Amino acid sequence: MKLIIRRIGNSLGVIIPKTALDAGGLGDGDALELTERGIQAGARRGLSHQALDELKRSIALAVVRQFTPREIRAQILANLHRWRGQGAWVSAYDEWQDIANRGDDGELFAAMLGRDDTATRLRQSMAFIGLLAQEEVRRLREEAAA
Repeated sequence: MKLIIRRIGNSLGVIIPKTALDAGGLGDGDALELTERGIQAGARRGLSHQALDELKRSIALAVVRQFTPREIRAQILANLHRWRGQGAWVSAYDEWQDIANRGDDGELFAAMLGRDDTATRLRQSMAFIGLLAQEEVRRLREEAAA
């Protein structure tokens, strides 16, 4: 994804598209780190990597409880279509697209809820965002931070 440095007041900055923030589970108050390798998400309000993954897993569980596999796959494919058009694409999205297109509910649930390395990695780029109300996501984040 291409970001353009712009003047913001007396400073320079970049605007990060909401889709990229949502995909990374980032929001207002979160930190980014500038390293030799680029810009990376910093620690999220004190959550460890394990706690952050548990938050993402709890979001996935809420989605699975409230929506059918067909609705989840439709959201995944709609998000991926939009993100590809915006140039916001990471390799995990190819995997999510394959999972959604194969239509195997077990494979979908394993990717969303599993505790193995593949599921943990895929949850870093949750392609099913947008199904839950923002209030519910906020509540789950607050619970994780407590």
